[in-house]
Parts: sequence; structure tokens; C-alpha cells
Amino acid sequence: MQQSHQQQIKQLQVTDTYTIERLIRTSEYIYQRFTVVELPLLLNRYPASGMYRRTTLCGFLLSQIFNLPCAWIGGFGVSWTESANYRAILAQLLEHFSGMLTARGVRSLHYSGNDIENDWLRMDLLKLGFLPYRQLYAYDKFDFSIPAEGNQQVYIRPVRIGERHATLDSPDDMSDLLAIEAACFEDLWRNDDIAFRDVADTHPYFVVAELNGKVVGYQFNAYDDDVGYLVRIAVHPLVGGQGIGVRLMAEAIRFFQSLHVSRIVLNTQEDNYHAHRLYEWFGFVRLPQMGFVLRKLL
Repeated sequence: MQQSHQQQIKQLQVTDTYTIERLIRTSEYIYQRFTVVELPLLLNRYPASGMYRRTTLCGFLLSQIFNLPCAWIGGFGVSWTESANYRAILAQLLEHFSGMLTARGVRSLHYSGNDIENDWLRMDLLKLGFLPYRQLYAYDKFDFSIPAEGNQQVYIRPVRIGERHATLDSPDDMSDLLAIEAACFEDLWRNDDIAFRDVADTHPYFVVAELNGKVVGYQFNAYDDDVGYLVRIAVHPLVGGQGIGVRLMAEAIRFFQSLHVSRIVLNTQEDNYHAHRLYEWFGFVRLPQMGFVLRKLL
């Protein structure tokens, strides 16, 4: 899409990885839901738009599609030299980006933030047609204490996805993961089979919980520098109350301890009361700010 003889918006490719990384390192005008390790996969898999002035990248907008027809803004950023123009760049990139998303079957685009009072993009996105959709709690943990080990009859092992890991004696876990996902989460939060494969390829910790030989839960984590991210923990509701979530959480804390992170962070829905109790029992402290999700129908 040609804007002028100096300005151009185009679809970003995996070959743009280094250029985006350099912009991220040199600007504070960055919104980022991905780690550097995940960036090439996002560019290879999902729609992404970049604004160039001559040959210089001055802004980018990335997407993440975990479960159609829902998608997320995965990242947005502008260079220092364009910081005063970030609103105009956001609007133009969003227009270009939305067409690519709808062509992929996306019908709703979401944005999440950790602080509803101070998020730098929230008001701008509301002006661009996004609406409030969900509220979130944020938690931090600054130690590696484990109050209980959970059900010791539960076997924790690495996930098996794809031909590299699954065999006739050790079948693929995908069908069990999708069943847990459908039972635990609304469409907005679900992962499909492609998203689970991406998680397995990019996250350093992805395990399942087996009880009596059946996969009944899973958990995956990420980290960046000295911060650990407890991304997802799920247990099938048919086996709730048997210490499976506690067992998964205890193993997750040990994983983060092995990395020597300075803190562990997570987000959860405001009304997920069972999860709140588990996190607080494990020493996570709820932060005063309220997280949120915005939604725009495409």
C-alpha cells in the first residue's frame, strides 16, 4: 500500500526479524506479548504490517491467532524518531492489518493490557473502535516457596506433539489437550492445534499431567531475561479437587527456580476465583492495577 513516495506500508516477513528486534531495543514505545524467541514464528505464521519511510522501519503491528475466529494484537511499536506520530501510525497499520486478518477468517481482534489506568494504547484503541471486553488480575511472586506438592499419583511429563515425540507406545497428546481446552476455556482463550504446536516449538517448559494413564491437565511457561511468565495452567473440570493443579504449580515453581528468575508473573480473569485461591496460596501477590481486554469486531 503506497502512502507517498517516502512512506510505505507492507506485510512483514520472517526476514524482517532483525529489523524489528533492533527497533524494539532502541525505543520505549513498544507493546509486546511475545518473547524474542517467538518473533520469527509470529512473522512466519500470522499477519503482520510494517510502516517504512524510505528503507527504515518506523512502526510495526503483529498478530497472534490462537483459535479462529479470534485474534490478538501481538505487538506494536514505533521508532524513537516517530514517537510523536504513533497514533497516526497505529491507525494506518491497523487498517492494513485488519484486511489481512479478515482474509484469514478472523472476526474479532483483541488487545490486553496490565494496567487499565496507565496503559499507553488503551484510549487510542477505544477511539479506533475497540470496546471493553474483560477485566484481568495480575499477580507477582518473588520467591520459590511451595506450600504443598499436590497429588503424588499424578505423573508430570513433557508434552508429546508431532512425529518427533509421539510413537505407537507413546501417542500424541493433541486430542487430550484440545479436550481440556474446550472444557476449561471460552473461545477467546482457547488454543487450537496449530497454536499448541507453536507453543511446543517456542516455550521452554510445556508439560502434561497424567492420572491413571490419562492426560488430565497441562501447563506451559516462558521467560525473558530474569522474569518468568506462568502462561497457562489447566486441569479438566471432571477431575478437579484432586490436587492436580497444585502438582502442576509445584513443578512450575521448580522450573522457574532453576532459571534463577527474579520474579514470576501471571494474568488471570477477574472472575476465575478458583485460580485466584491457588495462586495466592502459592505466594503470588495480586497487584493493585487492573488488567483488561479490549475487543473490536472486524
